[in-house]
Amino acid sequence: MQTVLIAVVLGALVALMATSLRKRAPDPPTQTAWTVPQQLDRNEFDSPTAPWLAVLFTSNTCGTCATMAAKVELLRSSAVAVDIVAFQTRKHTHERYAIDAVPTVVVADVEGVVRASFVGPASATDLWAAVAELREPGSTPPPEAHGPDNR
Repeated sequence: MQTVLIAVVLGALVALMATSLRKRAPDPPTQTAWTVPQQLDRNEFDSPTAPWLAVLFTSNTCGTCATMAAKVELLRSSAVAVDIVAFQTRKHTHERYAIDAVPTVVVADVEGVVRASFVGPASATDLWAAVAELREPGSTPPPEAHGPDNR
């Protein structure tokens, strides 16, 4: 009888300790937002004097990034410079701007202030709309930016 009582008490203590240890363990980390730079040094990118700069931070191992590169290229014009920054060839730039997810697109003004950003896949229409909204009124997208094939 005494052995059974000791076993029950020990079992209860073990269960209590296991429950309290589980409560003390920290929750697993979660990522609620990705880092997007707020300011770029325009001299680190193509065409530093262009009124606008669209930068795609990418990786050669990212399947979505190739599709995004084609969409970002649609923004290229005399007013909008485009720079594709692959992690494998410009790792320092990714680290400097704390890019922790690809594809990441940022649109910066001539002073390097980031005015729009996209993390993950975006449609060509959404990219164009963001740039058009930032530029002077009356801008119209190129014909290639319309239609379901560019989503």
